[in-house]
This record gives sequence, C-alpha cells and structure tokens, in this order.
Amino acid sequence: MIVKVLFVGALLVAGALVASGSGDPADAKVKATTKIAGCPVFPASNAWNRDVSKLPVDPRSADYIASIGAADTLHADFGSGKYGDYGIPFRVVPRTQKKVPIHFTAYGDESDKGPYPIPPNAHIEGGGEGDSHVIVLQKGTCRLYELFAARKTSSGWDADSGAVFKLKSNKLRPAGWTSADAAGLPILPGLARADEVKRGRITHALRFTVSRTQAGYILPARHKASSSTDPSLPPMGLRLRMKASYDISGYKGQAKIIMVALKKYGMIVADNGSDWFISGTPDKRWKDDDLDQLKRVPGSAFEAVSTGPIHK
Repeated sequence: MIVKVLFVGALLVAGALVASGSGDPADAKVKATTKIAGCPVFPASNAWNRDVSKLPVDPRSADYIASIGAADTLHADFGSGKYGDYGIPFRVVPRTQKKVPIHFTAYGDESDKGPYPIPPNAHIEGGGEGDSHVIVLQKGTCRLYELFAARKTSSGWDADSGAVFKLKSNKLRPAGWTSADAAGLPILPGLARADEVKRGRITHALRFTVSRTQAGYILPARHKASSSTDPSLPPMGLRLRMKASYDISGYKGQAKIIMVALKKYGMIVADNGSDWFISGTPDKRWKDDDLDQLKRVPGSAFEAVSTGPIHK
C-alpha cells in the first residue's frame, strides 16, 4: 500500500512539472504525435498529449459528473456546415503574413500584445456571433495566435482578449491570466479535426464546455471564471476520461474514433457553455450522421482523473 501511494504521488508530481512548463529547456528537440502544418502541437510531454488512461480517479469524480449531468449526453459542437456554421475554425498563415494591430477592449491586462499575423479575411467563429474566436497558426515560427470576441476594424482587429502560444514549448500563461478561452488554455490543441479522424486516430485531449464551474483551476489551465465555492462543481482544467468499461462496440466511424481518443486522452474543461459540448473545427469532411452517435453517450460514461491540485 505504501509503495502504491508513493508511486501515485510521484506520478502526480511529474504531471504537475510537465503542466507547469518546467520542462522548457528540454523542448529544443520536440517530439510530438500531433502536428499541424509541420508544427508540433506542443511537445509530446505536454498535458494535451498525455495518455491519461491509467491515471487514478479523482476522489470527487462522482460529484463533478453529477453536477455536469450524469444523464445528459455528449454533443459535437461542430460539423460539416450542412446544418449551420458550427465549430471553431483556424487558419494557417505563412511566416511572411503581415502583422496587424490588436486593440483589446476587456482583458487587455491579461492579453499578449499585438501585432498578430491575422489576415483581413480570417474566418470568425459563428460569423461574428457568440464567442467569435479567431485562430491563426503561423508556419515556420510555429506560433499560435488566438482572439476572443474578435471584430475586424479598418486598421486591424478589436478583441476582448488574446493569447500567443509557442507550440514547441510547454510554457504556460502567467498564473491567473485568461486567454481566448475562459480557462487560460489554448483552443486549437483541443479541437477535434476531420483530417486527423480521416487518418484514423486522435492523439490529444479534446476541449469541452460545462455550464457551471467553481472558482479554481487545475494546470495546465491558468484562469478561473466563477465565484462559486461549491466543491462539487468542476474547476477549469479538470480532465475527464471515458471509462474503460464503457462499451463502444456499437458505435462506428468518426464518432468511434473520437470515443477511442476520449478513453486514452480524455477531455478538458476549457470554458463555460453548454454541458458536454465537445469542440471541433467546421469541415465538409465531417459526417454529421456519424457525429450524432455521440448524443447516445451519457455523462455517466465518464470519470474525472487526478492530474494535480486545484489552484484558487
């Protein structure tokens, strides 16, 4: 029993070190299973790329699942476009893309200053309705630029908040800072993408939303978006895993590939929104009928795993 406790403790400490970005000096030689446009989507050691299938269950798992809705089901908040502009788009731009000024209107003190290499015709999520994210990945530099509540202006862009991430590094945002996401996380690494599903596997955790969170966060999240002290509510950055015992043999196609990833890499609470909504990119290659199978998966099919302490 003592050996087991020490092992689990060491595992959690190691995970916290990776999540905190303390491994940066070793990131010069980045190895990653997830890549976009030749860029690693963070080092393989990064929390987003971590296999959580063997991590211990969080002691408050049942409370968290109940608060989100054990009987409620998953929902793919993305699709082919047949039924509307659903999903969070992103754009790959060259190193030579002209940078433009960004004027932050709400969280400027927690945003990375511009300019950002955002093209004038960048796709705004939802056509400018809702969260209105704009996401750009710059080739060559492998830097990720993300805006929340973005609006095009005559000279550049306005946005409520923005963040820049170096995809070859594990470095996190400053403690307490938001990003283009309420949890202070990058958005692109957690999106389900049709191109990776077409290849047959997703090699990272997914991003999802819940309607209520507590005032706290677990690394790699860096920001809380609630004043609630209710310990049964999930903190930002909480990692959920589909239970190994949940039978997915009756599912097929794209939905099944997503579920396989949820068993190995899980999904991370990244924002306040509709419960159990998984984020992905809009793409004509999505098969909406396939994705609808996710609506049969109940919240009770998941469990929270221990990845570190809650920061208040």
